[in-house]
Amino acid sequence: MSADLETVAAGLETITIEFDAPVDHCLTVVFDRPEARNAMNQQLRDEFAELAETIKKSDVRVIVLTGSDDSKSFVAGADVSDLQDRPPLEQRQQSAGTRIYDRVEALPQPVVARINGFAFGGGCELAMACDVRVAHEDALLGLPEVGLGLIPGGGGTQRLPRLVGQGQAMRLILTGDPVPATEAKELGLVDVVSDPDDLDKAVGELASSMAENSPVALRLAKRAVQASGQLGIEDGIEYETELFTQALGSKDSTEGIAAFLEDREPKWEGR
Repeated sequence: MSADLETVAAGLETITIEFDAPVDHCLTVVFDRPEARNAMNQQLRDEFAELAETIKKSDVRVIVLTGSDDSKSFVAGADVSDLQDRPPLEQRQQSAGTRIYDRVEALPQPVVARINGFAFGGGCELAMACDVRVAHEDALLGLPEVGLGLIPGGGGTQRLPRLVGQGQAMRLILTGDPVPATEAKELGLVDVVSDPDDLDKAVGELASSMAENSPVALRLAKRAVQASGQLGIEDGIEYETELFTQALGSKDSTEGIAAFLEDREPKWEGR
């Protein structure tokens, strides 16, 4: 792991880092404000912004985002106290910059949400910004903002319909009602549900299946799939062809093809 990551991690107060966890070549990022159920305040957002820039440049292959076990939460939402006295214009300026949700989505590595408890409001939106969501069956997810006289403001009105369809998104957002992980999986909001005691195993198996592959291919494949939600089919296929060509020209591709033909495990360089 990068020495730069270790340096940044040493200065964090609301986030902890686990290197080579849950498996080699992976980094687990733990939101750690148990007294607030990991609600996102400005300090946490600022710390993640610094961390995300360092992760982008690292040799990490897979990222896992989760909440501290003591909090019994993934992220309970945004810290409402931050909003209480903030004028609308200041909030507009705050939202105009790159937000934590967008930073998560922009990470070049695959990002897995390990949902270990409550994921409400901004926490649910943060999970939706990840690439794959794994939750234990006692977890709850929801967007309760309407009950505060607000609407989702972290991309929830845009990402949720893309995951579950417009009708179900309307139901969840307009009622504000939380759903258990099992129902969330049926809707498409969660991808894998496990027994609470097996959550680490489920996340570890998924992360391992990703991390054993070429770092170059992982990043390019993520970009291609993300583009499918933004481009028409013809433009999307053209973009996929461009990324495929980039992958074919990489040293990892040369090694992967050689390893396949020689019936051995590849040794990835990430180039």
